[in-house]
Amino acid sequence: MSLKEPQWINVQEKTFTKWLNSKLTAREVSISNLVQDLSDGIILIHLLEVLGNESLGRYAARPKLRVQRFENVNLALNYIKSKGIQMTNIGAEDVVDGNRKIILGLIWTLILRFTINDINEEGMSAREGLLLWCQRKTACYDEIDVRDFSASWNDGLAFCALLDIHRPDLIDYDELDKSDHRGNMKLAFELAKSIGIPDLLDVEDVCDVARPDEKSLMTYIAYWFHAFSQLEKVENAGRRVEKFVHSMQEGWEMQNSYEKRMKQLLEQIVEKRISWESASFAGTYADAKGQLQQFSVYKKEQKRSWVSEKSELATLLGNIKTKMATYKLRPYEPPVELSLEALDRKWAILSSAERKRTQVINEKIRDIKNGLRRAFADKANDFAMTLTTLTTALSGLNGDVEDQLNHAQRLRENLPPLDEYLKTIADVDAQCNEANIEENDFTTYTYEELAYELSLVKTSVSKKLSFLENQLVVRGMSNLTPIQLEEFESVFRHFDRDNSNTLHEIEFSAALASLGLVYTEDEMHQVFQEIANRRGEVGFEGFIRFMVAVTEDTNTAEQVFQSFKEVADGKAYITELDLRHSLISDELIAELLHTMPEHAGAATKEEDQGLAKYDYVTFMNAMIDSGTVNGVQSLVNGKH
Repeated sequence: MSLKEPQWINVQEKTFTKWLNSKLTAREVSISNLVQDLSDGIILIHLLEVLGNESLGRYAARPKLRVQRFENVNLALNYIKSKGIQMTNIGAEDVVDGNRKIILGLIWTLILRFTINDINEEGMSAREGLLLWCQRKTACYDEIDVRDFSASWNDGLAFCALLDIHRPDLIDYDELDKSDHRGNMKLAFELAKSIGIPDLLDVEDVCDVARPDEKSLMTYIAYWFHAFSQLEKVENAGRRVEKFVHSMQEGWEMQNSYEKRMKQLLEQIVEKRISWESASFAGTYADAKGQLQQFSVYKKEQKRSWVSEKSELATLLGNIKTKMATYKLRPYEPPVELSLEALDRKWAILSSAERKRTQVINEKIRDIKNGLRRAFADKANDFAMTLTTLTTALSGLNGDVEDQLNHAQRLRENLPPLDEYLKTIADVDAQCNEANIEENDFTTYTYEELAYELSLVKTSVSKKLSFLENQLVVRGMSNLTPIQLEEFESVFRHFDRDNSNTLHEIEFSAALASLGLVYTEDEMHQVFQEIANRRGEVGFEGFIRFMVAVTEDTNTAEQVFQSFKEVADGKAYITELDLRHSLISDELIAELLHTMPEHAGAATKEEDQGLAKYDYVTFMNAMIDSGTVNGVQSLVNGKH
């Protein structure tokens, strides 16, 4: 900020304050502090109503809250914008918070629009026209050279010349002391005030500064222009005609805008009501819910825009009537079909249609939900009854094993259709979930419960079939005792994890191990491959036949000899450590070491160096040759 800036700001503020007070005399109000007194927006509204000669509408007459001051100022600023007055970087907060420069700029904008802009001299802009008017009126005075609205007015002579040229009865220009600048200025200002020109400037504002403030001078001189222009009746008459025509044009434009907007709003209301009356439902929850969402969007968007338009049309019609009355033009009454009363009737019909539309959609959603509940319940209850029937039939099987097997197989044939039926139940359940149906008074079943119960029935049927098939197998196994059959069947059932009545290789290996039959990995794989079916599984019959074979094999002395060889890891001798690794009891190991002869050959494995070696080959040959089969059998039984 330069050093001179505060001075011109003070001059502008003082001048603009006086200008504003001169406009507010009709309202019997005035201000003393431009920045503070405009902050609540009330004075600004008064000013604009006087300048525009129309009401700005309702406002907070006694604003106590900051938000009320903002609303008042915004009302004023919006009115200024509606008049096509350009404002740059001026917001309500600038006025409310007392931004001095912005407020001065705002008042200057109003001065230009309502005091200076109507000045037109030979088609020039307001500033140039006013300057040209001053130059033409003072051209005949040799001492005066008006080039601007600043330094050209320092000596007061230009003001005196304007008085002399228009009111020579008030001043004698030739008798003035041309060197007495302050005296001339004071005289001119006093005479101007006497003929109704507001005293916006003080003598020192012009005489005591090298370059008086241009905006303040323009504001003041504009009053001189208007005061003296009234003397020219032709110009006044022309301006009145121009103003009248302009007002008429504005009135016509406002009327045309009202009728066009009202017609469009009424048409939209009718179209919306007709669209609701012709709307149909697809019968699905998704469709009904979608229509409900569309109605909600209408309420939030289109309906709100209509409410706003309805209010604006009422305000516009009021403004039209006020404008016509203000300029004493013929009162305006819109066509009956475009009146506010016609709009109110259509609005009432729309409100009724809205209520009906809401009821229709809600009833449809309730009907769809109840339909889904009943559809799910009917299918679920039928499905549960079918499962109960199957379970009862399965538990009631008796009589010959082959007859029971035939009945169980027929029951199994009923399971695939149940899988398909469960899929239809799943579809209805998904629709219920989509419709947010959490309770169903028509059934106690859920989809998850039915799926679980079907899996139980499948398992029961599968187990029953396996049991019956296995009973047929067991019935032909005469070489096994009932206890052995029960043990083998129990082991098979335990390791048949998936209830498929078959064992995979790992399950088969675990089953044999639980029965005390231990093989190497390669041996186990070879045994499994020999008895497995094409799918790589061992069925119950294969498992039982294998166990029969193994059980019968253990009764031969040759099998026992082969077992010794396996314990010895293929060596021609056996050590105490080998026997202990085979998990033979301590008592039996002691008896064997006492009975078997020592092996005469050298150790074939490094880890056997220094250990006692026993000749199990000679021992077994002696046992076989002597026919003591019972002794060999006791050894084998002890190992297993």
